Amino acid sequence: MTEEMIIAGFGGQGVLSMGKILAYSGVMADQEVTWFPSYGPEMRGGTANVTVIVSDNRISSPIVNEYDSAIILNQQSMDKFEGMVKPGGTLLYDPNGITRHPSRTDINVYKIEGTKIAADLGNVKTFNMVVLGAYLKAKPIVSMDSIEKGLQKSLPERHHKLIPLNLEAVQAGFEKLETVNQA
Repeated sequence: MTEEMIIAGFGGQGVLSMGKILAYSGVMADQEVTWFPSYGPEMRGGTANVTVIVSDNRISSPIVNEYDSAIILNQQSMDKFEGMVKPGGTLLYDPNGITRHPSRTDINVYKIEGTKIAADLGNVKTFNMVVLGAYLKAKPIVSMDSIEKGLQKSLPERHHKLIPLNLEAVQAGFEKLETVNQA
């Protein structure tokens, strides 16, 4: 199994953190991984994306031109990356701030109201974990156990008290994923 994905949105949405947690989760499951971030100098509010590859085999390059999956969190990213998902691939998006929804019919499209769900959980900072949970429902590339280990590895120890809240957010996203289109 090899999964090549892009996670894209605004700086401050937890795009890079989500990718890092996925990468660490893959490492904890004894998989090969790459984590290749890209962001502008403005960071918060500017665009940010990260390419993550999780594989059972060696990864020859972190550079990807077409993706098995895309997690899209803003309109600029939708415009840029929707066309780069391989036919039969997966696109997951949060509709908050999206004005032009995905239109492709040759990919699997999923929607998660991550912003609303995180607010309902009482902490909007868990938005990225809600989205991650939804992604794992659509594409179970790592286990929940690996996600917990990935959180322990990627979060500074002073933030480990937040792991249960983050796992709750992952579970909420997992449970509330909406299918929009199946290829």
